[in-house]
Amino acid sequence: MASNTFSAAFVRTSDGWSGAEVDLGDAEIVDDLGDAVTEALGLTGDELALLCVEVEDEWFAIARYRGEEEPRVFLSDVHAILADSLGELFAEFAGVAPDKDGNGLGVRPAGDFELLSDLGVSSEELLELSMEEGMLPADTLSVIAERLSFADELDRLR
Repeated sequence: MASNTFSAAFVRTSDGWSGAEVDLGDAEIVDDLGDAVTEALGLTGDELALLCVEVEDEWFAIARYRGEEEPRVFLSDVHAILADSLGELFAEFAGVAPDKDGNGLGVRPAGDFELLSDLGVSSEELLELSMEEGMLPADTLSVIAERLSFADELDRLR
């Protein structure tokens, strides 16, 4: 696990969003991520839950869970994940094989770009935010949380 990792999950309720920190330190397979979210939030059924992970100033990921639907994930940069096991898990989740021999130049988002489009952040916007020069993963997640109305919960957990 990277030394400076922040991970929190948020569930949409009738009163808005509620969040909890999530410990992904023991995650060994992709299913462990969803189990950690379910446990942290006490999910019982069809609630919409988002897992937000940021690793230092390197990359972020957002995973979306809802009942029996197939989980979906967006990964901000395939190149940045090579450094740690959590990153490798998210690459597997996103269905990408990290290019260990590649030059690693440029940001290369992966996964489901439409993951938040029904919530108000289009795929174009998500890509634009992820690739914006000088934006740190924490800043990008803050902008997304603001757009989806859970910024207060994100700030509270940080």
